[in-house]
Amino acid sequence: RGHGPYQPHEPGYGLYQPGYSLYDDQIPDPNSRMLAIQNAKAYLLQSSTISGLNLYDHLANMLTKILDEQPTNVVDIIENISKDVKWAQFRKKMDTLRDEHEILPKFEAAEKRKALFLKANGEGDEELEEEIGEMPLPNVMETAFYFEQAGIGLSKDESYHIFLALKKLISIQPIQTCRFWGKILGLEMNYIIAEVQYHEGEEEEETEEDEVIEEGGKGVGEDEDEDEEKEDEPPKSTYKPPPVVPKEENGTGANKFVYFVCNEPGKPWVKLPSVTPAQIVCARKIKKFFTGRLDAPVVSFPPFPGNEANYLRAQIARISAGTQISPIGFYQFAEEEGEEEEEGGGGRETYEENPDFQPLSVAELVDSLSTWVHHRQSILKQGRCVWLNPFQKSEEEEEEENEEDEKAEEPDEQQQEIGPPLLTPVSEDEGIQNIPAWTAQPSTNLIPQYAVAILRSNRWPGAYAFASGKKFDNIYFGWGHKYSPENHAPALPPPVQAEYPRGPEITETRDPTLEEELAFKAAKEEALAAAEEEEDEEDVEDDEEEDDD
Repeated sequence: RGHGPYQPHEPGYGLYQPGYSLYDDQIPDPNSRMLAIQNAKAYLLQSSTISGLNLYDHLANMLTKILDEQPTNVVDIIENISKDVKWAQFRKKMDTLRDEHEILPKFEAAEKRKALFLKANGEGDEELEEEIGEMPLPNVMETAFYFEQAGIGLSKDESYHIFLALKKLISIQPIQTCRFWGKILGLEMNYIIAEVQYHEGEEEEETEEDEVIEEGGKGVGEDEDEDEEKEDEPPKSTYKPPPVVPKEENGTGANKFVYFVCNEPGKPWVKLPSVTPAQIVCARKIKKFFTGRLDAPVVSFPPFPGNEANYLRAQIARISAGTQISPIGFYQFAEEEGEEEEEGGGGRETYEENPDFQPLSVAELVDSLSTWVHHRQSILKQGRCVWLNPFQKSEEEEEEENEEDEKAEEPDEQQQEIGPPLLTPVSEDEGIQNIPAWTAQPSTNLIPQYAVAILRSNRWPGAYAFASGKKFDNIYFGWGHKYSPENHAPALPPPVQAEYPRGPEITETRDPTLEEELAFKAAKEEALAAAEEEEDEEDVEDDEEEDDD
């Protein structure tokens, strides 16, 4: 059936009439409509605070690009067109005289390491041949090859750059032995560490600023003032701090080796200071990430005595003492030292390579941890490798103290600490709960005849050792932290001191009230009046006695 014209009350009425729409009643006033359009355009013209562009121009450029190029399936590539239009806006500002070339990060890194690949001036082939035999340069690439068999180490490029950096260090410093110790990671930068030993007599003496209390040298006028002040001086404390444990001399104990660090190969090497027992003792109580800046402060509790350079040196000493191992029989004690053992019970401190060493097989090195030994002295709780009695003083100091205070109580003598001797088997190391201290495994089980024995420290994650025939080495790659099965809990502050005991002798009297003051004043006046009367009576009696005489 056909349908007649729509009635005004029907939905389709007026659809085909010119100038009529269903939403005419919803269209606002033309003035307000233009205002809304202007506000919308103003919003689209707002510039971005990041790029400086506005959406109105960006949409106009996009539409212009689409109409000019007329690509197919525009709706599918609208995002790529938007990116192309944005990229076209960002162009390098070119000077009219000289172009500004962009410096890539790789180019900057190459410039820093360019000096590593340059030969010294006047360095010829003949001089190189003479220096090859005398130079204590370690073969870093060979060590990296063995560790690479177990998936340990750095990239070949970085290993070679470290190789060249060590060569530069040896050419600058009078070094007798040198070894790539490892790499400690930091939050901002990393530390590449070299372990060296100087030639005898050529080690630089460290200048330490010790606090010296100067006595005497006072003026004449100061003595008089001091005599007056002594009367009003409060009582002095009789507390004496515990004596400071001196550090071990260079070339012995924890300071046997000298360590140089740099953040990247090509940057200058920086020598770390010697470590003190107080720094090692405090480093055991804290756990801090390294920043990569040697002068950064170490904020911790207990407070660490030094900056990040001292903390780094303390951690290196701890890691070296616990993870530097070698196959049994590679080192031996000297015969002369075997006859003369130390009286203090510290054990032997030096060793030498065994010329008759017979290497063990990889299977023997992996199956039993007793085939590996520590060739570094362990650090005692005191913070030294060799125990020292801090209360033991020289004869001169004892005489001075006896003259000053003969009645002073002698402190309790400390018990001597004795650590494990050198070349102690690794199998005697204490585990961590149910975790052994070391894990041994071959580099591969598919080709055992060409495998390398690898040992991994579970106490210091990142410490590794390898052995293959007569070759072995130790290395460390990690954050410089000791493994702990539980979360690190900082030490609690000491308990608050008790209040001074209260008593009538030290309790402050309360202020009197007005009534008490008036009563006290009246009593005082009565006492004065009574005293005056007594004096008058005595005077009268004296006068009467004189008259009788």
